[in-house]
Amino acid sequence: MRLLHTSDWHLGRTFHGHSTDAHLEQVLDALAAAVKDRGVDAVIVAGDVFDSSTPKAEAFAMLNRVVAAVRSVGAQVVLTSGNHDGPARLGHMADFAAFGGVHVRTDLARLADPVLLTDENGQVAIYALPYIHPEFLRAAYGDFGGSTHAQALSFAMDLVRADSEARRADAPGLRTVVASHCFAAGVEATTEDSGRAEERDITRGGLNIVPLSVFDGMDYAALGHIHGRQTLTERVRYSGAPLRFSFGERASAKGAWLVDLDAHGLERVEWLELPTPRAAVRLQGTLEALLADGAHPEAVDCWVEAVLTDDQLPREAMRRLQTRYPFAVTLSHRPAGRHDHGDATYATRVEGRSDAQIVDEFLTFVRNGQGPTEAERALLHDAFQALEVKESSR
Repeated sequence: MRLLHTSDWHLGRTFHGHSTDAHLEQVLDALAAAVKDRGVDAVIVAGDVFDSSTPKAEAFAMLNRVVAAVRSVGAQVVLTSGNHDGPARLGHMADFAAFGGVHVRTDLARLADPVLLTDENGQVAIYALPYIHPEFLRAAYGDFGGSTHAQALSFAMDLVRADSEARRADAPGLRTVVASHCFAAGVEATTEDSGRAEERDITRGGLNIVPLSVFDGMDYAALGHIHGRQTLTERVRYSGAPLRFSFGERASAKGAWLVDLDAHGLERVEWLELPTPRAAVRLQGTLEALLADGAHPEAVDCWVEAVLTDDQLPREAMRRLQTRYPFAVTLSHRPAGRHDHGDATYATRVEGRSDAQIVDEFLTFVRNGQGPTEAERALLHDAFQALEVKESSR
């Protein structure tokens, strides 16, 4: 059996105020075409189908078109709700949709109710877990007393394993797949901007870190929530989002995983590349250099994040940039003479400097490179001397 693992479609999302609908539909059309060309039996969308718990009608219409395209070539569809989705809206008429081969899992009461598919080797049970908020899980299950997402998902996976073991009594060759929207241990940094590994933030996007052992016993775990593809183990992977939704994702591959199951479980996993309707780039330099004839022709049709290194921020810098780069959407000012102190503490950065030097550097920083005037330095000198006299007289 061949599965396609995708996630984090975020239908309805904007890119710095610009709609991504047209680009996302192009990518998802390519995904649907690949389902036909590559003989996919089922598409798993592991959460964050929508970007909002109250998606607009256009987002629903796009979902309907993509799902219809996948179903038209014979593949089943399995969708779960993520932390961005509104479970009630996504799951509306889920029972009815299941008759048409579209299986929507948003109900915590159905954690151990798999989507059952059959191939020449027997049954495949897909346990599609919605995002599990611990508070809501406590309300649904009286025997759950945890408070973290890791505890909630562990509880859910215990239910899954118990159900799969019971089913193996009648179907010895049962293979099991779980889809989950979570933040798993071992995720590498996916945002170039942060310079930090995402696992350092244990509440990234509101989700606590989940140990990989939670997924023990499954033939494959299709994870969602991280926007860059990740291979945590051969059997536990993130597909990432199919479209770039931030400049931090500009270098990450965009696509989906093709997952093949044989009679014994996981056979192989292959990466499926998807198109990039508009690339995202960072350009750094003075405004004059970025606007020079022939500068960065490859960036003209890209989303552009501009970092200007001029001593002073030029007037109407964004408007002028957009005359050459029409999709420039963000701008920051980092004069070339300023230093990035990284993670150094304030005490470390000012060690060995006098009060006058510290104030001088501060004024130079906030004035875009223009330090204090001679009159201001004289005034500061008198102020510091008066302070020293006051301190020595105590």
